[in-house]
Amino acid sequence: MSFLSSSTPKLAPWKILLVDDEPDIHDITKLTLNRFRLDGRALTFVHAYSGAEAKEVLAREADIALVFLDVVMEREDSGLEVARWLRQDLGNQFTRIVLRTGQPGQAPEERVIVNYDINDYKEKTELDRTKLFTTTFAALRAYRDIMKVEEARLAQLNYREGLERVIAASAHIFQQRNLKDFASGLLQQVVALLRLEQSMLLRLAGASVITGETEYEILAQIGDIGEAMLGPDLMAQLDEARSNRISRLHGDTYVGYFPNSSGKASLLVLKGVEEISDIDAKLLEVFCSGVAIAFDNILLTQEITDTQAELILRLGDVVESRSKEAGNHVRRMSEVCKMLARLSGMSEEETAVLKHAAPMHDIGKIATPDSVLLKPGKLDGAEWEIMKQHPAVGLSILDGSSRPILKAAAVIAHQHHEKFDGTGYPQGLAGTDIHPYARIVAVADVFDALVHQRVYKQAWPIDEVVAHLRQVSGTHLDPYYVDLLINNIDDALAINLSFPD
Repeated sequence: MSFLSSSTPKLAPWKILLVDDEPDIHDITKLTLNRFRLDGRALTFVHAYSGAEAKEVLAREADIALVFLDVVMEREDSGLEVARWLRQDLGNQFTRIVLRTGQPGQAPEERVIVNYDINDYKEKTELDRTKLFTTTFAALRAYRDIMKVEEARLAQLNYREGLERVIAASAHIFQQRNLKDFASGLLQQVVALLRLEQSMLLRLAGASVITGETEYEILAQIGDIGEAMLGPDLMAQLDEARSNRISRLHGDTYVGYFPNSSGKASLLVLKGVEEISDIDAKLLEVFCSGVAIAFDNILLTQEITDTQAELILRLGDVVESRSKEAGNHVRRMSEVCKMLARLSGMSEEETAVLKHAAPMHDIGKIATPDSVLLKPGKLDGAEWEIMKQHPAVGLSILDGSSRPILKAAAVIAHQHHEKFDGTGYPQGLAGTDIHPYARIVAVADVFDALVHQRVYKQAWPIDEVVAHLRQVSGTHLDPYYVDLLINNIDDALAINLSFPD
């Protein structure tokens, strides 16, 4: 990963605090040091006219490089008290202090420097232009060197802590099995690594055949950032990152480009970034190089799962079309199953398995003769016995697989005609002995059968459907899932509208 900044930041001036109860001293100092430069950085001055004011400024602004401090102000030892407070109470060992006094007898030089960690001690009368320059230069150079050592210490500490966070974050990320959870977890960990609040992860989805333009798919987002932000500016930044394979900071927006072997590179957008330090850039690179491998593995797993789910859905379509059921029955039913599973508190992984497995509930009907399956009227005793065989046939077709979706489909195919009171078939299971998947599928199947026309009936009005569901609650159907459906009937009807016959 290469990282570029869109502009070179201007060096901030050295900040100097002038503490003196004589305004003329402030003016003379500023005028004398007006053209001072160190490492290409000028000076900026902050003013305090008493010891109390000096403490307020020092408590508020941590980047004061140098303090010119008068000794005698509101009290004879005001300046000495500020020096003691700065070092001991505030714990600031970095800011340089040059003590200035017009009454040298008030503070003997040796005692002051030893006891109060003063970096220099000058009488006001001896601070002519040359000495003021050399004193300032020596103090600021000392501050610069101290801060470099401190920055190096903190950088080493931050990098070690950052690597620990990367390892911990990677361990958490790699536990995720689906792309949505992975992307969301990735964002949470990146935001934690860089201590930000807004971010977005996109995937390069490929070029549109119609427009020829590259399309980006948002995988996850945190904070007030998302599709609304995909305006011309951000799109241009994403295109630049993709074309040049670089990561770059544009103002306060960082756009990171992280390729992977799948060809669907991921792009990271971080909002509200003041800068990306070298350490943060290295942490991102270490983190995302490992993430790219996991990303590819999850994409492969998802591709397998999606292929498996699509094949199951198409097989379900074949079975339903043979029995001349409603055209989108299996799609509606699987979506209603997904809704009920989520409402019941089922995990996202279990919910996804149920959604993909539900279309296979009647796979056993593939062995049911047309004379029975397509009969418009009521089945006689012998015909009914033949019809009741399809759950066992479905089990025999699907049983033995180690794949979660097919294992769930086998259970659903075998148990979805069991009844909550134990009068169903083929095993006569009751209550919670029936798998939750099968209980949910039974509710969704009955609901869809009632609200749509079949070969043996017309579609029922919704109030009659609800009344029937209440009637069979606790006997045919699990009352818990019936209540969930009735309480969310509008959502279920919206699913019906989404998949019309």
